[in-house]
Amino acid sequence: MVAVSDPVLRPAYPVRTERLLLRPLTGKDVDALLAYRSIPEVCRYVPFHPMTREVIHDRLATQWANTELTDEGQHLTLGIEVAATGELIGDVILFWHSRLHGTGEIGYVVHPDHGGHGYVTEAAREMLRLGFEELRLHRVIARIDERNEPSARLARRLGMRQEARLVRNEWFKGEWSTELDFAMLADEWFANR
Repeated sequence: MVAVSDPVLRPAYPVRTERLLLRPLTGKDVDALLAYRSIPEVCRYVPFHPMTREVIHDRLATQWANTELTDEGQHLTLGIEVAATGELIGDVILFWHSRLHGTGEIGYVVHPDHGGHGYVTEAAREMLRLGFEELRLHRVIARIDERNEPSARLARRLGMRQEARLVRNEWFKGEWSTELDFAMLADEWFANR
């Protein structure tokens, strides 16, 4: 196995896609974040509960304050802003799990009013690009609750393949959850560019 040599991810912000600006979250985003991260249905299948204003302020000062990835164990959360309107509609995350194995993970969440327009697919695709092309990851995964069908469809649209279905493997928010594991390798990413 070949270790990834000295990778670092320091994007120039905002990261631009066709219709979006991906950027660090700031104190100006509290109301927009609260608008979707406080909705129980949005939080049902993701690893956080509906958030309060206080929790969002705390996350902005801690977990979401990171603007680069310099070592394994770190993660980068970026807001999804519609370039044409300046509206923050969701966020995406890239985890760097292992330097030795070159592994990472993506996640995403969006305000339900903005689902179905391809925004999250566009944002998640850019996070894959950052992971593979700039951080030089070997493998990126997405772990999804099986009941979250829109998220699983999104992973497939990204070209990620389902590698596992872990039946009732985790006690999650008061019930057993079946997890779908999706993955993509760097050579698959580059072959499909």
